[in-house]
Amino acid sequence: MNKQFSEFNIKAEDSQAIYAAELFKKELSKRTCAPISINNSDTPNFRFVTCPDFENKDCFTISLDEWGCLEFSAQTVRGLIYAYSRFLKKTTFKNGENILIEDISGFYKPQKQIRGHQVGYRTTPNTYDAWDYDQYFQYYLDMMAFCTNTVEHNGTRPDKNFRNALMKYEQYEFLVEASRLADEVDLDVSLWHANSDNETEEEALRLRDELYKNMPRLNIIFPPGGDPGKLPADVFVDRCKKISEVLRKHHPDALMHPSAQAPHEYRDWGEVFAREMAEKPAGIDAVIMGPNHAFPMHELRKRIDSKYPLRFYPDITHNLRCEYPVNFLEDDWHYAYAATLSRESVNPRPLELRTLHRLFSPYTIGSVSYSEGVHDDLNKAIWSALEFDCNTPLREIVTDYARYYLHGADEEKLADCIFMLEKNWQSPPEENPVIDLCYNSFLELKRDFPHLSENWRFVMHYFRACCDKLVKDRRVFELELCEEAESIIMRSTKNTAEEAVKKALEILRKPFSEKYSELRREIDELGEKLFRLIGLQLDVEHYCADSWERGATLDTIDNNVTDRAYLITKLTHALEKPVGEMCKYAKKLFTLRKSRYGEVYYSVALHNLNALGVRQKGEFYMDVYADKPYSKEKSMPMAMTKLFDHFNFEAKFGGFLPETDYNLTVVYRSDNNEEIDRHTVTANGRTIYCGKQFGGAENPEFDKDFLVDGFESATYALPRKYLKNGTLELTISEPTEGFKLCELWITPV
Repeated sequence: MNKQFSEFNIKAEDSQAIYAAELFKKELSKRTCAPISINNSDTPNFRFVTCPDFENKDCFTISLDEWGCLEFSAQTVRGLIYAYSRFLKKTTFKNGENILIEDISGFYKPQKQIRGHQVGYRTTPNTYDAWDYDQYFQYYLDMMAFCTNTVEHNGTRPDKNFRNALMKYEQYEFLVEASRLADEVDLDVSLWHANSDNETEEEALRLRDELYKNMPRLNIIFPPGGDPGKLPADVFVDRCKKISEVLRKHHPDALMHPSAQAPHEYRDWGEVFAREMAEKPAGIDAVIMGPNHAFPMHELRKRIDSKYPLRFYPDITHNLRCEYPVNFLEDDWHYAYAATLSRESVNPRPLELRTLHRLFSPYTIGSVSYSEGVHDDLNKAIWSALEFDCNTPLREIVTDYARYYLHGADEEKLADCIFMLEKNWQSPPEENPVIDLCYNSFLELKRDFPHLSENWRFVMHYFRACCDKLVKDRRVFELELCEEAESIIMRSTKNTAEEAVKKALEILRKPFSEKYSELRREIDELGEKLFRLIGLQLDVEHYCADSWERGATLDTIDNNVTDRAYLITKLTHALEKPVGEMCKYAKKLFTLRKSRYGEVYYSVALHNLNALGVRQKGEFYMDVYADKPYSKEKSMPMAMTKLFDHFNFEAKFGGFLPETDYNLTVVYRSDNNEEIDRHTVTANGRTIYCGKQFGGAENPEFDKDFLVDGFESATYALPRKYLKNGTLELTISEPTEGFKLCELWITPV
């Protein structure tokens, strides 16, 4: 179906229908120069109708009558916004023509009851704190285009209103107005409201009573069990019941949704929480599953009585050091990207989010996502659309996104670019041809549709494409330098060592090309534009980002992506060694982290967990160091930039030489916990070490020469009798505090 509109004559009668029609008119005026009128024609081609007969406020109908008039019908303004947004998502506005490209007639009903996103006004997010009320209201409407029905803000108290340089309002003042604006378009308001460690129960209830009575609309309260929060589980449940009573004094139909997020202080928090919930406490309406959870989703659902539905709190905003890092099933995001793009860079992840949705959405009545800014804008649209109808093809959602937000351009090519941005991150940059294709495709869109250069969504995703391209170009350039320097060192002798080291240093210090520098300057310019267009804070100094970790890509983009800086530091140190040691040390520097026949070298960063031949048990944490200021100030080898943080580590290795004794050397993050006494290493089920933390033989000289501060090696004897026909099943465990390891060697004695 292709239906063209040369004018838009809108009919609306009651107040909510007229309000929805005005919003529709405003959106149309951004897209077309065609005449637009409301209630000024006897022959409308659009009609807005409110009807109380719908099952709920999320349902809507679109129909085409015999006179060619499209009718949008819903219970309230909410459903009418969903309806006209569907029209806009399926209509192209190009070259003066306005064409509805498919038949959108039908009855629409969501699969999930709750479909929302966090948009908290506080100092932490990399965008929201820079906004005024008009920007917030527009973003409400933008999210509703993909059928969001809930916005979540952050609870505060009148005496805790810290403002950064960007914030235009006190947080307390803001909450009241943000609630009112949501009510205008019939959006439900959820309030993430943590328990303060310094509040007595009496004070907590009094302050909540004061806040809740002042909010025009409040539908749900979300007190996190932890992250933050330190109440024991039984006290937490009791506090939630009492807060619920306060809440319903002012908002009788509001709901209490506590989360099963466990404070680290209490090892039995989850068990106690489950026991308390088994008593079926009144005043609690659902339980939230979120980061730092007491139980995985499946286990939580088994533990909590079905009287209490589960609500999901998916983290769609972070790339690393989070619940669902990039490539979360394997947790193998390449360290070069982790180093430079860090935790909150622009991160469209459509394919991964679909997988996440398929895994966990069936357990829930819906979700409100964790978000810290607009860098995850595409993810919000994907998640909302899937919560409305999980059968919607992913390609359709992304092209709808392009058609709705980036109107007047080639939506198919834009969708291709968005998918390519995700593909850019799915292999080492130097091996990935998609990066260049993606970058060049954005350049073509920028050339062919100049108006996109003032559209923040386009500029934001183009910015990411430029960053990916920069990382690839720098890595390719530096890897070539490292290879050339290695060749010179490996050909050197004792007599030519000093000359070789100096030559290698000269090569490694070669400057970047002008073309690379031009791209780097453009990234800075795009950062300035994004701050102007939408308040995106891409560095701390100029744009007031909360910290380097909070989306400040301009502060991390120049971080190390190869061993170049590390090699410069170590080769400079080599020049201080006696000539007799210089050659040996320099060669070992280049060969240390390479595997040889009959040996094993393994690095979490270089080889990832899937190279271990066994899937790790339980829920581990990947602590990435590549983006931290530590790694920039004191250059470290890329092999050490990811730390596996868990209570146990398992691996299967083979190819060991017969009749040969080995040593196992493991590099740990130094912890110095004197209370640990069950750090255990086993080989093929037999214990080769059990005792104090790490244990094994120390090698301070090795650590000084090849590691960095804060790390240490431990070497364990691995006699031939512990190997089985050249194979090894290795286990490292510590049941109380766990450990962090980044690399290991298994070498002949």
